Amino acid sequence: MVAVLESNANSNLVGQLNSGFNESNILNGNGTISRTNSGCGYVSSTSAAMTDEPCVSCTTFNILAPIYKRLDQKNQSVRESNFRAVWLSRNQKILNWLLHERSSIICLQEFWVGNEELVHMYQQRLGDAGYVTFQLARTNNRGDGLLTAVRKDYFTVLNCRELLFHDCGDRVAQLLHVQSALPFSQNRKGTAQQEFLIVNTHLLFPHDSCLSVVRLDQVYKILQYVEQYQRENKLNLMPILLCGDWNGSKSGHVYKFLRSQGFVSSYDIAHQYTDSYADAHRWVSHRNHRGNICGVDFIWLCNPIKSRKPLKKSWSEAVFGIIKCQLQKASLVENDAFAFLKADNNDNFITYSAFCEALRQVNLIGLPYGLSSQETEDLWMQVDINGNGVVGYEEFKRSIWNSECSEPREENCSERTGDSEQGLEEEAIGFNVKKAVLFPREAEKGSWPENYSLSDHAPLTVVFSPVRIQGSQRVTRL
Repeated sequence: MVAVLESNANSNLVGQLNSGFNESNILNGNGTISRTNSGCGYVSSTSAAMTDEPCVSCTTFNILAPIYKRLDQKNQSVRESNFRAVWLSRNQKILNWLLHERSSIICLQEFWVGNEELVHMYQQRLGDAGYVTFQLARTNNRGDGLLTAVRKDYFTVLNCRELLFHDCGDRVAQLLHVQSALPFSQNRKGTAQQEFLIVNTHLLFPHDSCLSVVRLDQVYKILQYVEQYQRENKLNLMPILLCGDWNGSKSGHVYKFLRSQGFVSSYDIAHQYTDSYADAHRWVSHRNHRGNICGVDFIWLCNPIKSRKPLKKSWSEAVFGIIKCQLQKASLVENDAFAFLKADNNDNFITYSAFCEALRQVNLIGLPYGLSSQETEDLWMQVDINGNGVVGYEEFKRSIWNSECSEPREENCSERTGDSEQGLEEEAIGFNVKKAVLFPREAEKGSWPENYSLSDHAPLTVVFSPVRIQGSQRVTRL
């Protein structure tokens, strides 16, 4: 179950990216920055930006809460939160970096909401720089949470919703509905002010493979709520940005699930990387507590589309993928997997009770963080294709073993650009990915520098520009 809280606020766009910045430019004390590098790309000047093509910049950054930062590998109980001067200095440097970037939108994870001094510092410095901020604590007093900041001179925040998952990880998410304060473009009806939805979240860390279904469920709940919010508010087609620490790589079930719903990884689009295995490890954004480096921080983009694979179908395909992985880890091939699912049934089919027992044995139900009874029934309805109450071998192969959480089929957009006898197609404003950068730059080459100290995550900044698209078209590459 997801609890939703609502707040309204007014708040706003145009942020620039200076890719020549390095950590040595950040100073302590009053927060000033020595800009010794000329850099390249976008200059940090609002006035200059306003004369160029309008753009939106977004930064996502897990800033590593001091309560989690280990200072002594031999004594894991020694945390940065015990040393005020240390955590204060590091977070001042983080703020210096963020204010140097001056992104339109800032999404932070592991924000230490439990420390009033740190919260006040972020609110004051971001507020003085022209941002309106929204923070959300994880449930059960975990100590950290989320902070989303929006440039209020370029955006109006129409609504802010808080999603509380109440799951084993006490995870939460923020949803902001924003509108550009200035018109972005001209359409058939005149000037248009762009609206879009922003989600900031931090998924559960996969301490155990059985937690894959929890992480998948968190994303499923987010997309369910986004659909519900759009439906209840009768919103026109608009782009969606999902930002945060997804605690999973491009080879994971969450990645495939989002791709099946029409989302693209902005960083991969900007660098022309594909979903292939060869491109899966070209970049990294995190060095975890085990010392492993991986790419887990994403800004997902879904442009306005009318037709999309049904959400429940995509979710079911993703869960079936998890089931198959669990069976393969037990060294079960196709025939053995079918035999495992049908259990002691002498007939050549799987019953619902046997299906549930198999899910219990692979730790997908029967635990506090497993699938709910309703979700289990929904899965059964997907796998029982002919609806006769049992699942035969062919149904098993089609629904579970050979099921893929695939990207929706592309449409031939070239045939839909003109006017039709029924009238004009609905027009919407989407986003084109212009640039995407990770800091430090070594992360873009798949390595992690030892002298990087802001966090155990690399901030990801993406610059978007508005683009007009037909409302019924599916845009996968801009």
